[in-house]
Amino acid sequence: MPGRDAILIYDCCSGSADVISEALAGPCSLTITNSESEFQAKMSARQYDLVLLGVDDLSGARMKLLENTVSKSPYTPIVIASASEKAELVVKAMNLGACDFLVHPVSPERARTAVRRAIELRKQRHEIDYLRHRQDVVYDFNKVIARSSRMKAALKVLKKFAGTDSTILITGDTGTGKSFLSGTVHFNSPRKAKPFVKINCANIPEHLLESELFGHEKGSFTSADKQRIGRFEQAAGGTIFLDEIGEISLNLQSKLLRVLEEKSFERVGGNKTIHADVRIIAATNKDLVRQVEEGKFREDLYYRINVLPVRLPPLRERPECIIPLAERLLHRYCQAVSRSITGFSEDALQAILSYDWPGNIRQLANTIERAVILEEKGEIQLANLALPPRRIRENGPGLYVVDRRRHSDRIAREVNGSLAGHERDLIVKALEESLWVQKNAALKLGISPRALNYKIRKWRITHPHWRRNK
Repeated sequence: MPGRDAILIYDCCSGSADVISEALAGPCSLTITNSESEFQAKMSARQYDLVLLGVDDLSGARMKLLENTVSKSPYTPIVIASASEKAELVVKAMNLGACDFLVHPVSPERARTAVRRAIELRKQRHEIDYLRHRQDVVYDFNKVIARSSRMKAALKVLKKFAGTDSTILITGDTGTGKSFLSGTVHFNSPRKAKPFVKINCANIPEHLLESELFGHEKGSFTSADKQRIGRFEQAAGGTIFLDEIGEISLNLQSKLLRVLEEKSFERVGGNKTIHADVRIIAATNKDLVRQVEEGKFREDLYYRINVLPVRLPPLRERPECIIPLAERLLHRYCQAVSRSITGFSEDALQAILSYDWPGNIRQLANTIERAVILEEKGEIQLANLALPPRRIRENGPGLYVVDRRRHSDRIAREVNGSLAGHERDLIVKALEESLWVQKNAALKLGISPRALNYKIRKWRITHPHWRRNK
């Protein structure tokens, strides 16, 4: 379960530390010292959630001590306690970086309130620094679409896992909802009131990923012009979701193993030990057992993250869910662009049910979003789905029987008649949204990279960053 907040108390005005420590001892883990050298050593040795600094004045050594503390640990809130309530002293303390000022005698409730507010401020700073996007999360497991027995079983397991504090490993094909359901797990866990932080390990270059995860100190490398906290600190008390964990290098795997085993780490370029009270949910679409056999993934790390494993089935294994998912996505995108589209035509439904969906829910969502933008009638028409005929299945469990040749001919006819004028614009739009990375654009369009490359050449689309255009 989430640990207590760690507070360092230094010389709270003539022995009055006892009063404050008694008020905070229950909900917090306290370290008390009356020695300035010991205080500085403790600040260098580990990361605290809050510092409570006792002063009688802010001249000379005490002013320097406050300045140094703020400089060394700018994300740690500092509360000043003093027997003096001179206005100039309060203003000076606040200007130097203190977030609150207590005047003795301090009531237990006032001390608890000051600490609670200061730690909340710290969490808000972390969330602002992280600049998180809004999470597309369903908070109720019962509202997740699960009509197939396999998906029901997976959700039942995740619901049980949510109530624990152990590490979860979610596996499954790309686009099956691993990231989506990690949020559902967090918001149904004892940590739901704490931060939920996501990071895709495959999208960040290896030399930057360590800094993203653990943060860095000022001057630790060329562009490190200030201290930065990492995702593990941002997720303090909450949950961190490590997507595509199979992409992490062996060097970083060893450091991640330490976080799992010791719940501590150091920032890049620093020697201060930071304790990480964080639950880890990891996800991958890779076969980690095979990667362990090939020496690409540490065996000890695999066993540490595989405490609570669950596999999410692809759409081809849960055909009963396809139409309900399509209808929910249609409703969402119609609301987003203020369109009044009531449903799908019969031909469109037939195609949705019969398609293989190699990109799973992500591909289904992208397909319907594009169709909503293009559709000019009251129902989504087959032509606006633009599904590649090669992925149409002739038959399958729970699906309609499809005449492949007749179905493919109809697709070709309607696409050639209605979609040709939109195709180039759609491809350019997908490339722009994918920062002109063809592989990502192909996934967004629901086609293979080879097919996209053919269409790029067909429409003579160019970009100065592409190798063949240099």
